[in-house]
Amino acid sequence: MPTRVLFAVLLLLILAGLLRPESKVAAGPEQLSFLYTAAKIYAPLPWMGGGERYPSGAILMLHDSLGEHVLVPHFAASADPVVSFDAQRVLFAGKLKAEDPWQIWEKTLVGGEPRRITSGTEDCIRPFYLPEDRISYARKTAGHFAIEIASLSGGKPPLVLTYGPADYLPTDILLDGRILFEAAQPLGDKVTPELYTVYSDGSGVESYRCDHGHARYSGKQVSSGDIVFATGSGLGRFTSTQAYEVPIATPAGEYAGEVAETSLGEWLVSWRAHANEPFRLMLWKPGAPSLLPVLTGQTGNALQPTIIRERRVPNRHPSGLHDWDNANLLALNAYTSKYKFANDSIRSVRFYTRDVAGNTKLLGTAPVERDGSFFVHVPTEQPLQIELLDNSGQTLKRESGFFWMRRGEQRVCVGCHAGPETAPENAAPRILLKSTTPTDLTGALAQHASGGH
Repeated sequence: MPTRVLFAVLLLLILAGLLRPESKVAAGPEQLSFLYTAAKIYAPLPWMGGGERYPSGAILMLHDSLGEHVLVPHFAASADPVVSFDAQRVLFAGKLKAEDPWQIWEKTLVGGEPRRITSGTEDCIRPFYLPEDRISYARKTAGHFAIEIASLSGGKPPLVLTYGPADYLPTDILLDGRILFEAAQPLGDKVTPELYTVYSDGSGVESYRCDHGHARYSGKQVSSGDIVFATGSGLGRFTSTQAYEVPIATPAGEYAGEVAETSLGEWLVSWRAHANEPFRLMLWKPGAPSLLPVLTGQTGNALQPTIIRERRVPNRHPSGLHDWDNANLLALNAYTSKYKFANDSIRSVRFYTRDVAGNTKLLGTAPVERDGSFFVHVPTEQPLQIELLDNSGQTLKRESGFFWMRRGEQRVCVGCHAGPETAPENAAPRILLKSTTPTDLTGALAQHASGGH
């Protein structure tokens, strides 16, 4: 290796603050090949305001049978590794020069030069492979991150999936084809992160569970189908059998999330005992009383462990969108909610949006039938907010955040904040018995509004 290249590699390692010269991989129950991000400073949540997670830079490291290597030594910064389904390629966010914006790159794991996938003057981070040679990632536009879909072969402009005042960051692709992402709860400009899902055409956005409370972020799906995530003080789990978070009994300490599961069912995790220590890579068998160190001689943070092995391709999501300018929303029963409403108290529903300046605008009002059903025609690719009103026009409940609908989407909701695990009653909604034409709330009469009384 030329002297200048060797010096550059050593300098990158020093700047990352990760390894001492005597660093090595600790012996463990399984010899792993994996990627991880090395960073002197790591801040997990500044991205929620368009901020930087790695203010002092980051470096992608590869550990294999030959030892430790910098994956792309000629890059000024690199992070966010994800391995292709056939384990031959890797996507990552990188900067060739320190002054460059983060962009998405792809590289073969063995040899080959990195290929730039995205373009533009603003940051693109957190990529993931999708079926059919597509990828998902977050692009910062006007200071906020939105999720996009792009083809690896190019030819078409990226498709924006998320709309509204929040920042959105993908964290995984679920086996059923949905994109798991994190954003503020409620979907808006709040500061507590929560986990959501959206289909790869931008339709069907919803929170993964509705027992909101503390921070939940960096979610990953494990082989059981459960979602494992960081809570700020430990790890939590969403499982299909329960409608709320299940805490995981882990050894004490703080976890950065982004669990990587080995073929033996162990978890490669980023852990630290105290907030003034760096995150270390540890191997943990769920239920075991202790963690096994994976790297020794570590002085900086080791994050985003990504095991190099083949994995199942997620289901392809066939889009159900139509070539319409707007979208239809049918709510079966607004009384199906985490909030309690007196019988026959809900009489109408208001819809709001936000203009480009962030001002709230009233789209219109629609009737709600006695069974709680309503049917509306709404605009797409913009924030939407619902407010329930009583017979005298007084506010019963207004959403704190926003959702959106895609162009040509037809969506049926069980109720208002019913939770994705709630099944509908076997009954025809009264609103459709009255008329199959939705109330038009596409904003023809939009006006500045502050809501009900």
